[in-house]
Amino acid sequence: MIHVFAIVTAIPGQRQALLDAFRANMPAVHAEDGCIAYQPAIDTPGVGRLQTQIGEDSFAVIEIWASLEALRAHGASPHMAAYAAQTKALIANRVIHVLSPA
Repeated sequence: MIHVFAIVTAIPGQRQALLDAFRANMPAVHAEDGCIAYQPAIDTPGVGRLQTQIGEDSFAVIEIWASLEALRAHGASPHMAAYAAQTKALIANRVIHVLSPA
């Protein structure tokens, strides 16, 4: 099993547009072989000092894949290429962590 934790930062003021495009692509990703989980998440308000916020222009992507091969196929899929082209101008930064259970 492979876990992916990514932080995507939109150019200022464009997070909602980026999230809308992300959510529109989710059904295609969920239909991929090996996709167990794939969802965006934003900061929970009011948590206080317990939380390190990712920020108002950012969101996390939380993914679980059945295998590294499934993740690689996801990255090479036509719908991800289309999503990347559609959102390129909206993204300021992206950090991706690919993790294995410890």
